[in-house]
Amino acid sequence: MNSKGIVIGGLSGGSGKSVVTVGLVAAWVQSGKIVAPFKKGPDYIDAGWLQCGAGRACYNLDPYLVSEDLLKASFYQRIAGADLAVVEGNRGLFDGVTSRGGYSTAELALSLNLPVLLVVNCTKVTRTVAAIVLGCSQFDKRLNLSGVILNQVATSRQEKIICEAIEHYTDVEVMGVVPRIKKDIFPMRHLGMIPYQEYDGTNAALDLLAEIARTNIDLDRVENSMSQVTVPDDTAAVNLSSVGRKKDIRIGVLQDAAFQFYYPENLAALEREGAELVMLNALEDRQLPELDGLYIGGGFPETSAARLSENREFRIALNNAAEAGLPIYAECGGLIYLGSALIIDDVTYPLVGVFPVTFGMSKKPQAHGYTHFITERENPFYPVGFRAKGHEFRYSTILEWKGKTEDLVLKMDRGTGFINGFDGMKYKNVLALYTHVHAEGTPDWAPLFVKKCRAYEKTRL
Repeated sequence: MNSKGIVIGGLSGGSGKSVVTVGLVAAWVQSGKIVAPFKKGPDYIDAGWLQCGAGRACYNLDPYLVSEDLLKASFYQRIAGADLAVVEGNRGLFDGVTSRGGYSTAELALSLNLPVLLVVNCTKVTRTVAAIVLGCSQFDKRLNLSGVILNQVATSRQEKIICEAIEHYTDVEVMGVVPRIKKDIFPMRHLGMIPYQEYDGTNAALDLLAEIARTNIDLDRVENSMSQVTVPDDTAAVNLSSVGRKKDIRIGVLQDAAFQFYYPENLAALEREGAELVMLNALEDRQLPELDGLYIGGGFPETSAARLSENREFRIALNNAAEAGLPIYAECGGLIYLGSALIIDDVTYPLVGVFPVTFGMSKKPQAHGYTHFITERENPFYPVGFRAKGHEFRYSTILEWKGKTEDLVLKMDRGTGFINGFDGMKYKNVLALYTHVHAEGTPDWAPLFVKKCRAYEKTRL
């Protein structure tokens, strides 16, 4: 293997990491290089843009959800054939779950033995940037801070002062200066960017980001600062590939503008267990094909509520499938879709109706962060006593629910869940929950799901 790698970090969320990272990836790919992109932390949207820029799947590296050994196996196996490996961090460089930075971007860089390129937002600041860069370079002496990208620089005078100060007070190289951009390339929604599936002009945005990177960042210096990736001998002890595996069941996956939040690791895990994945569109398809199971991920069903509701044929087909016992696993946006209705701005949009719950939307987050749950009651997939980590992020609210807390099967040890500290609505072979799980952080998820699908498939024969 002859790959080189780097981690791109920032001082906080919104520092410009994504603009820089997607721009670099797109520019290198346009120059003919093969780039393996990764995203640290629970994030689907940034990963989607990195996937578009690289032209290959962007895998998630979350040291809180996934064990270090499995995380390393994922990284080393999935850079196969790539010239460059680029990992976009999350939050601030040293921000973690604990006060000592546990599970931070910096800790991930140390675990993978990769240097860090730091993106600094320079809005309304000059010499202080040097103090920030010096502090980051000295905060953890184990970390290799190989360079800095100055972002949102307003004038040539500001650039000159900042660059001279960094050169004088630190040993860190300035490898790029990105000017303040008037065009909002990545409009924000909630706490993140708009998903590429909803973006009008994805290719044009990627071309613009690549041009910004080529014009304002020294790509050769950044590449030269990357470290050669040395793959440990025991990396292949866990085989994460699904190539050549026999596929004996069919699992549908709703993947469209409304439902797009899927870790590629989850889809790969289902394939490793023998599932042929059938991509479906809840906005356009009218019927369900013959399936042994259905996976509905998260997304933004609220932005497509009218179209989801108007596609009455598909809603009826899905409701009928649930009544017939089709195993269905739904996360967050999928949970909403299986409810009775979604009310937005006093307009009611009827949905699938598997569960007697009406949802609304809030302007503030209703749940955000990592979760822990324990299975307390019988359900189609998780055995009683099963524990798992995940994460939740929602703006939806429960306006009306004709159920009882004791009907919910998962108790939240950490996180909000559906209501009253519980998550997991169950009906026949359907389980719907707000928590997202990562298949490599919850290795039993795919085998348990596929086992139920295989049992259902036998009942149809």
